[in-house]
Amino acid sequence: MNSESLAAARLLAALSRASEILAELHHPFVRSRHFSYFIPPAGARTGAVFTLPDGREVRFEVCISTSGDAFHVEGSITAEVETILALPRKSVLGIHDALAVLDDYAGDVAASADRTIDQLLEDLV
Repeated sequence: MNSESLAAARLLAALSRASEILAELHHPFVRSRHFSYFIPPAGARTGAVFTLPDGREVRFEVCISTSGDAFHVEGSITAEVETILALPRKSVLGIHDALAVLDDYAGDVAASADRTIDQLLEDLV
């Protein structure tokens, strides 16, 4: 396998890991669904959406894209228009650095899930 093919394989593996981490998010009192999609021209977003009892949707997501000669990674938690957690957009030159950031951001977003959902449910009462 040449270096470009190896980089593509590593990117797919990292997206699969991030997708799996976020797809495993569950809460006993809130419905959830997983999503993954491509962002033209060269990016992907993956995460989970929880629907609160009042109908608001809470999104836990990470994104990796490329433009020019840099990779861009983002992670966030949003409840409708309210941003609960916005990890800083990181732009890096190398694919290996971008994949490390993607792994870190998926873990950071997932680590905040239970606490975030519990807090939003408490606010409903």
